[in-house]
Amino acid sequence: MESLTLISQSRSLSINPNLRILSSPNVSSTFIPKDVPYFKTQFLKLTGMATRNVIVSAAMTEKTWKRYTGGEAKGFVDEMRLVAMKLHTRQQAQEGEMEAKAPEEQRVEEWEPTLDGYLKFLVDIKVVYDTLEQIIEKPSFPSLLSDIECMGCGADGEFRNTGLERSEKLAKDLKWFEEKGYGVPEASSPGVAYAKYLKQLSEKDPQAFICQFYNIYFANTAGGRIIAKKVAEKILDSRELEFYKWDGELSQLLQNVRDKLNKVAENWTREDKNRCLGETEISFKFYREIVRLMLS
Repeated sequence: MESLTLISQSRSLSINPNLRILSSPNVSSTFIPKDVPYFKTQFLKLTGMATRNVIVSAAMTEKTWKRYTGGEAKGFVDEMRLVAMKLHTRQQAQEGEMEAKAPEEQRVEEWEPTLDGYLKFLVDIKVVYDTLEQIIEKPSFPSLLSDIECMGCGADGEFRNTGLERSEKLAKDLKWFEEKGYGVPEASSPGVAYAKYLKQLSEKDPQAFICQFYNIYFANTAGGRIIAKKVAEKILDSRELEFYKWDGELSQLLQNVRDKLNKVAENWTREDKNRCLGETEISFKFYREIVRLMLS
């Protein structure tokens, strides 16, 4: 699989001088590196991301990178894939290194999704895709696309209209449910929180934002399709949603985006790349919260 199937339990680490402890009345103590930007640590506290001792690796060391990837990546996209796969649970992927503890971390075959829960998932994931695609299409700030494009993507915005966009497809699916008489809920806190985080991140850290871009899109084409098939068999009479259909050959669409991402990262420093890789755990955390809605 190309990227994350689900968000898994984060690895716990012992306290060291490079970590600071965050706490609040509603969340457990969390270890976050001292060099994590202020806006990010504040957002993690406000959204409850401090649970389960999530380690936010904003600037992984070379040693940490090699531990995650084995030092065998061919191109930066391969590095992102290797990091993501190791954050799966052993139940979900052969390369996974985490133990499943929550229901959504188990094998999809063991899930008991509900139709109401699946609608909540679709609504919340649409908020995320809406936000991501709005950021790419028309940024309200000067830094993101200019920083990305000057690194090799081209002035015409190579991350626009990639064929991986999902907002319109999701809108069609939700309209179908409405026409069938199902009540479509409002977006809930997991999707809203992730969308807010993406906006903040895109204004502050283009390299970390690229990690989110990669994981959101590539998760849907890999583990997302496995989830869709199993859920459809259980609660939708095997109906295939538009969300999981692409216009064109998916393998070629993915390769085009891989090439662009690798091109962008060619001029990044190792520090830039490690900061991007460190964003993977945050992506997993947010996505897991949204996937959990299916089981509610």
